[in-house]
Amino acid sequence: MDHFLYRDGALYAEDVAIADIAAEVGTPFYVYSTATLTRHFRLFDEALDGMPHLVCYAMKAASNQAILKTLAGLGAGMDVVSGGEYARAIAAGVPGERIVFSGVGKTRDEMRQALIGGIRQFNVESEPEMAALNAVALELGTVAPITVRVNPDVDAKTHAKIATGKSENKFGIPIARARDVYAHAATLKGLKVIGIDVHIGSQLTELEPFRLAYEKVGELTEALRADGHEITRLDLGGGLGIPYTRSNEAPPLPTEYGALIKETLGHLGCEIEIEPGRLVAGNAGLMVTKVIYVKSGEDRQFLILDGAMNDLIRPAMYEAHHDIVPVIEPAPGTEQTPYDIVGPVCESGDTFAKGRLMPPVSEGDLVAFRSAGAYGAVMSSEYNTRPLIPEVLVHEHQFAVIRPRPTFDEMINRDTIPEWL
Repeated sequence: MDHFLYRDGALYAEDVAIADIAAEVGTPFYVYSTATLTRHFRLFDEALDGMPHLVCYAMKAASNQAILKTLAGLGAGMDVVSGGEYARAIAAGVPGERIVFSGVGKTRDEMRQALIGGIRQFNVESEPEMAALNAVALELGTVAPITVRVNPDVDAKTHAKIATGKSENKFGIPIARARDVYAHAATLKGLKVIGIDVHIGSQLTELEPFRLAYEKVGELTEALRADGHEITRLDLGGGLGIPYTRSNEAPPLPTEYGALIKETLGHLGCEIEIEPGRLVAGNAGLMVTKVIYVKSGEDRQFLILDGAMNDLIRPAMYEAHHDIVPVIEPAPGTEQTPYDIVGPVCESGDTFAKGRLMPPVSEGDLVAFRSAGAYGAVMSSEYNTRPLIPEVLVHEHQFAVIRPRPTFDEMINRDTIPEWL
């Protein structure tokens, strides 16, 4: 569910007309709904009622500080994967003890940054990283709390580029080696083992891969405890998918996911951490763009938009589907027309959809890409010297620009010309 609905023939974000935002901000832009962000976070939090837990929002989905502050105010922790994300979380007022540092390539500078600023735990992904973190902690005269990310070799049945839990993926250590790695970690004076971490991928639409992974984590927990390790926390990652189409096929609900966690791991008495990102932010955001031209080709019609692949790269990178709807509601029974929907970037890859059925639209009409709140703005770029597009946050009848569109001068002035030129 989201809070982007037609009202009196026009698309609204909560109580604000999308066309009113476009008139003030210009197109293209991203718009997020506070009510949807709140609802989706609370679904996860309530799904784990009855067991100690922390829902750590995966910032890589959408990291604007206004979004972070909204979620932090609801009690969210943060899952970060870079020093920049850590700095964003701190700037948004999230205390270090609610920040989990994930990622396969943490640098010593990032480790130092988090140890000085405060950190809930590091999710360590390899023995070389473990050695580096131990050295940094000893240098600072402190102890780093860690979980070790294990790779359970479970097929998440998702897109190959976002699968992370198979043996061929770069993430974590093989679960078969976990006991040896934990035994080594226990000898390192700068580290304190507190738990286990696992994350098998993103946009999962079935619960069975989670079940297989969590059962393996449960068995490992008991084995490590038998070896003398104090395992008090299980970080289960994120990955629950969202519906990108308005079909009847929907991924499992957070309530079903929470029930599975309780069923497979509830008997262990561990604090549970989960790291949802896509399901919190995905359907909480739209990308709104304008039709520049309707172009007739030899055997098809093109909708040429002012939004492009640099603004929303998911279709080009992942062959991802986004429902695309007109901002003015079509009359019931309006005949649909197939369009190739494209942007202005000089690449054939700048194509959002081919042969997509839509109500007829005209030059100057606004269209909205649904389910664009996750991995939209954060993956955008200035390719073709196109400015990063604004982000807008709606709260009931109010809206605010939370990232402005830079001017060409601001973009160009970031360059530095060497003195010999």
